[in-house]
Amino acid sequence: MSPWLIRLDARDRALFARLALRSTTARSRRRFWTSLTHLGGARASIGLALTQSLLPDGSFALSWRTLCLLGLSHLVVQLIKRSVGRPRPSAGESSGALVLVPDRFSFPSGHACAAMALALGVASAVPALTVPLLIAALLVGFSRVMLGVHYPGDVLMGQAIALISAYPILG
Repeated sequence: MSPWLIRLDARDRALFARLALRSTTARSRRRFWTSLTHLGGARASIGLALTQSLLPDGSFALSWRTLCLLGLSHLVVQLIKRSVGRPRPSAGESSGALVLVPDRFSFPSGHACAAMALALGVASAVPALTVPLLIAALLVGFSRVMLGVHYPGDVLMGQAIALISAYPILG
């Protein structure tokens, strides 16, 4: 690994160590972040994408575009995860994950990617919701670090994949 990647990894791990909650953190705080993190899970993101057709300005086409965005971005995430193979923080750090981890790979974050993809899909049809949706997507990504399942760089890359994937589908 090149020296700049080693330094970047060290900073990513140091930031994780400062942000991640511990099992001794107040239960209400852990519950808040756990509830939020599930918005980036498969059930919530696919379910919310499907319900877009129920919005006042919604349509089947909007749901379909958002589902395509979720699918494309998830495919890219999984290809990168299996190629890079970065272990999750809970595999080597002093603190364990505070939620169930979906697989053993950390980079990039699929939850952060899904939340951002969903936010972009809905925002493309309902621009008035753009800011709250982006804030929610960023918080879902942050929750993955807080709960000890991803490093901050994993989250940023997951969100970047969603942004890049949105261009050909929503552009």
